[in-house]
Amino acid sequence: MSTDTPGIDPLQALRAPRDPACDVFLTGPVFLDIIFTGLDSAPVRGTESWARGMGSSPGGVANMATALARLGLHTSLAAAFGDDHYGEYCRDALEQGEGIDLSMAHTVPGWHSPVTVSMAYEGERTMVSHGHEAPAPTGTAAPAGALASAGTPASTGAAASTGAAAPTGAPAPAFPRCPPRARAAIASLAPGRSEPWVATAARNGALIFADVGWDETGRWDLDALPDLAHCEAFLPNAEEAMRYTRTDCPRAAAHALAERVPLAVVTLGAEGAYAVDGRTGAAASVPAIEVEALDPTGAGDVFVAGFVTGTLADWPLADRLAFAGLTAALSVQEFGGSLSAPGWAEVAAWWQLIRTCASQDPAALERYAFLDDLLPTTARAWPLRRAVPTIGFRQ
Repeated sequence: MSTDTPGIDPLQALRAPRDPACDVFLTGPVFLDIIFTGLDSAPVRGTESWARGMGSSPGGVANMATALARLGLHTSLAAAFGDDHYGEYCRDALEQGEGIDLSMAHTVPGWHSPVTVSMAYEGERTMVSHGHEAPAPTGTAAPAGALASAGTPASTGAAASTGAAAPTGAPAPAFPRCPPRARAAIASLAPGRSEPWVATAARNGALIFADVGWDETGRWDLDALPDLAHCEAFLPNAEEAMRYTRTDCPRAAAHALAERVPLAVVTLGAEGAYAVDGRTGAAASVPAIEVEALDPTGAGDVFVAGFVTGTLADWPLADRLAFAGLTAALSVQEFGGSLSAPGWAEVAAWWQLIRTCASQDPAALERYAFLDDLLPTTARAWPLRRAVPTIGFRQ
């Protein structure tokens, strides 16, 4: 758990002695992200482009893990790390810098860390990645967080086959055979792929939150997402939602998805987000917060982390959406993927600042009034630990 603002625990009122130690479990590949910002346009073939800003930070599944930890959730990550300087930096940044539990992670000797170079311009980003599949640790199933194939990153929820059962008297099975008990787990769904750990986590009481990537098969068939049956919440973007439901409206798509999952949340980009509670039929819509975006890397992960936080804290649906959108908006004003994620100090500073703006619409302020009961009366100056131009400084 991040030490950003000691004492702020969004689940404090709900914690009981027999609760699991882990609030949220997730798995996937950790990349070293190198981000260039301040580009006036897309790079042009045959030319050299200079960026006005640069940052390095852990990426991949680290974006989500860091966002969760900075919001005060006890976060456990299963991932493979290389034993190169990149891997050491990422592991230190997550474990020591953010307080993320890496007891289910492992280091792979001689394996180099996967890398993504991200170029942010015109409110969007272009990425180039490279990596190789991490070999399985000796005597275990394929590792959590390994790459799916050479040069192809596995999604956030990726995990290999569980393999045969452990013999009698063997050590207790580790992930992916037996994920830790947790309040929630985050998975990334893919057509035709079922991850055994998802069903196990759900049986053990975890609420499963899932996103989905682009369907390269072009089928867009919800029945091809077997782990959707285990999900508490499904959070696609508008285009994905409409394609999967054969609708021409994101809101109609959310209602259609709510027939398959208890919570359907559709992100609408600059228009905000729309959610439907499949159990009650209640719906909520929250517009996006207008900000000047420096780097959108990881904003979707931060949105999910904010929504998970509000759900575990049992907030009303509209408050969860508003908080998720706020944390995502704050994240794009910094660069660095995982290290752009806001903590409670940033949320408190924003809330103090926005209420002093004379031009603010009172109705818009009322949308975030629930923050009054969560935030300290005074907030320390920000920022948190941020992305740096390079790694390995000796001082």
